[in-house]
Amino acid sequence: MGIIPAKVDKHNKTHFKLLTLLSICAFISFCLVLIFKQLNSSIKINRITLDLSDIPETILVEDAELARARNGNCSYWDCFNVYKCGQRDQDRIAIYVYPLQNYVDTKGTPAFTLTREFYYILKAITDSSYYTPNPSEACIFVPTIDTLNQKLVQPNLVAKALASLQYWDNGENHLLFNMVPGTSPEYSTIMDVNTDRALIAGAGFDTWTYRSGFDLSIPFYSLASENVKFTQTTNNRPHFLISSQTNLNDRQKRTLQDIAETNNNFLILQKCATIQSNQASDSNVIEKDVRCSYPDSVAYEYPQILTQGTFCLIARTTRLVQTNLLESLAAGCIPVTLADNVVLPFNEIIDWTLASISIRESDLHSIVTVLKSVSKEKIEELQIQGRWLYEKYFCNIRQIVLTMLDELNDRVFPHLSKNYMNWNIPTTIKSTQNPLYLPLTASKSQGFTAVILTYDRIESLFMLIQKLSFVPSLQKILVIWNNQKKAPPHATMFPKINKPLKVIRTKANKLSNRFYPYEEIETEAILTIDDDIVMLTADELDFGYEVWREFPDRIVGFPSRTHVWDNVTNRWRYESEWTNEISMVLTGAAFHHKYWSYMYTNAMPGDIKDWVDDHMNCEDIAMNFLVANITNKPPIKVAPRKKFKCPECTNTEMLSADLNHMMERSACIDRFAGIYGTMPLKTVEFRADPVLYKDNFPDKLKRFNDIGSL
Repeated sequence: MGIIPAKVDKHNKTHFKLLTLLSICAFISFCLVLIFKQLNSSIKINRITLDLSDIPETILVEDAELARARNGNCSYWDCFNVYKCGQRDQDRIAIYVYPLQNYVDTKGTPAFTLTREFYYILKAITDSSYYTPNPSEACIFVPTIDTLNQKLVQPNLVAKALASLQYWDNGENHLLFNMVPGTSPEYSTIMDVNTDRALIAGAGFDTWTYRSGFDLSIPFYSLASENVKFTQTTNNRPHFLISSQTNLNDRQKRTLQDIAETNNNFLILQKCATIQSNQASDSNVIEKDVRCSYPDSVAYEYPQILTQGTFCLIARTTRLVQTNLLESLAAGCIPVTLADNVVLPFNEIIDWTLASISIRESDLHSIVTVLKSVSKEKIEELQIQGRWLYEKYFCNIRQIVLTMLDELNDRVFPHLSKNYMNWNIPTTIKSTQNPLYLPLTASKSQGFTAVILTYDRIESLFMLIQKLSFVPSLQKILVIWNNQKKAPPHATMFPKINKPLKVIRTKANKLSNRFYPYEEIETEAILTIDDDIVMLTADELDFGYEVWREFPDRIVGFPSRTHVWDNVTNRWRYESEWTNEISMVLTGAAFHHKYWSYMYTNAMPGDIKDWVDDHMNCEDIAMNFLVANITNKPPIKVAPRKKFKCPECTNTEMLSADLNHMMERSACIDRFAGIYGTMPLKTVEFRADPVLYKDNFPDKLKRFNDIGSL
């Protein structure tokens, strides 16, 4: 070993000292960060107090800055900063509410009057899961400036108060509330206050002033609606139509009075000539609203009288929107809107056609004719839906606010948003809905996995694999080998195809093995197919998958059967004859969502699954029962083919050749119906064929040419 020169040794010592110094600095920095985080976490940000006893006052001087005028062109994409959202949670907006503050000018004039309704709005927000006391993590900012009623604000002072807010920033991501916009005589449908880029949650919007996807349409709240004594009776209401608004214009009044003269069950209410209101000794008790009928002046208590009406008129008056919409819903009276360009509450999430009827203003004279054309069944549906909407979204201020916040949250996090069904369909046992919360049309690119159940038919199995490989939407093939006494063919013997293929050996010979949710199934769509179904063409299978994409919650396939009630034996019977009706699609060649495989394996009612495995029959009937019971929908047969016998197989090899097979199938249906306590199978006269299937068009214009015949 050589001797290291002294100069190099000195250099290394200097380098070592430098590294040591850097390490010490890094350690100190790390400790400081930990201390800072500890101190920061120990600082507790208090929730806003809504104590009204001691609200601080802010004086707005004469030359104070004004908020800029409302930006009528604002949209979610240019006036809302979505990058402020998601700092606290990745699936929920965070809302900061400013502390309560009184704003007055130098003469002591208040900028606004704090109303009871606005106080309840603030309380609903601060009590919700969306609230945050920390403005640095907030996505939405709510000023405690009451702009609910245009008549109770000083526009100039409110504009100054808004501009003075600490986080105003031209109104970006700020949310203001308004239920009574405009003043006499114009009665504008928007609040006459400078709000710059702020979002407006308002009642009374029309299609010209509502900034779709940006503003939020809320109802004109009615405290009286909470006091309506609703009865479940929806039929035999004495009044077919009730008009309860007292501020209709002269033309509307004349038209309605003319209609009432020829329709005895049309009730027109107006202000009574002599008002006899009960003077309440307690200020918290609401005075009774008494309205009189035209022309006989019979007094009725409002809004309780609405519970006696089938339809309630919601017409344009001096203001576009009033409280009678909520009052009608609370009473189970179907709203009939007569305002051409009104924006109904939560119109972007609620389908109002399910709970109300809309008539053009110019068609007021024919309103009775239109309403009498509505069937009794439809009337009952509208009444039930309207009452459900009221209880879920409108029954009090808290529900209104939470619905509005949920809608706003869905905009910010659309990938986690509720769908149409969630917002509009009551989740009852008998409701017809998609239990999987799937999109209306499943993704085409994902394709399907073919699951082939086989035992020992090697020749037909190989033929089927080759045919399946030509189906464009096929992604993978799983061969479920159900023979424990014999090993499957070696991998080298299987057909060479351009799609993945895997053989899974089962531990027991069970028909339910075809529905096991194997981890190898990566697609949502599964084609369960028997090893002897070799007659289906690539076009038929590809078209079947396309149909399933449009109905992803149903069984979609080829062999169809039906069930009938036998009046002689008083039992259900399995029917395989060709009829105009079907209620089952056999899973020997059918598409279904992989969710149903999971449900079949883990949530099959009673002992159905064990019974199927013990008797080696009826697994396809059991799957049809399961899906129909949950979805309340029938299966879908695809293409005209009805014969599915294997041309290469002898009858002795086929399970269905057993003489007792049909009797056992009938016993299955009767047994399963007993376990479910009902007959869930739905009968339908429907079949899906390609659009140009029998049209006289050149084949090159048709997408599916090779659709098999009978």
